[in-house]
Amino acid sequence: MQQLSYKNHIYQTPADASSFFGKLFPSFSFYTNFLATIYFSARKAQKDEYDDEAWRLSSYKILKALERTGLQISISGIEHLQNLKSPCVIIGNHVSMMDTVVLPAIVAQEIPMTFIIKESLMEYPVFKHVMRSRNPIALSRTNARQDLKKVMLEGKKRLEEGISVSVFPQTTRGTDFNPRQFNSIGVKLAQRAGVPVIPLALKTDAWTNGKLIKDLGRIHPEIKAHFAFDAPLTVEGKGREEHQQVIEFISGKLKSWE
Repeated sequence: MQQLSYKNHIYQTPADASSFFGKLFPSFSFYTNFLATIYFSARKAQKDEYDDEAWRLSSYKILKALERTGLQISISGIEHLQNLKSPCVIIGNHVSMMDTVVLPAIVAQEIPMTFIIKESLMEYPVFKHVMRSRNPIALSRTNARQDLKKVMLEGKKRLEEGISVSVFPQTTRGTDFNPRQFNSIGVKLAQRAGVPVIPLALKTDAWTNGKLIKDLGRIHPEIKAHFAFDAPLTVEGKGREEHQQVIEFISGKLKSWE
């Protein structure tokens, strides 16, 4: 069965997940699989055949391609998604391209989801067809007022339809987590829609930035990847306390993974 298997709500890369070729040429072997998966996913999307399950499955294949390089992936706190009684807003730090392409394998296995993304992802060659089919909320990142208005309107609509929304509120992705650059747009959306917030801590720097194409950098399998979810938070008042709790969870996890 092509889905993640948890033991006591924790996933760890199986001992036999790597391959000889993957470990010998990690970046080459991974991108061979990754680009093929994106290509065939885009073909399906263009034919309007790329549904939630197809998205989850292609993300799962990408996760497994990473593991074949020898990369170890840890996922914890999945019970917080499994026990949800409503859609939610997932708020996480943004580290690398791995966040966007692997997270559906984890979240969409449990609940329907979409992303708040930057508009430029909707114009990537080939990949744009995949992203457009997922009905994301695309932001310009040039007009904060308009972006906030769009998130409140379209985000609330997705949540009312039973689709959880994942957001990375940092101004830019990177390995350094700066709370001052971590805005409260996700908490505001959750408060407006009356849904809980699920904090998400990420350490995915094994997938580095590329020199020619930013999203296609080298894969470093010696650096373990972590995905950790925390218990849902009910947003009260203006959400300042809940926003701080998200920051503290992420900061604490990143410190424990050093």
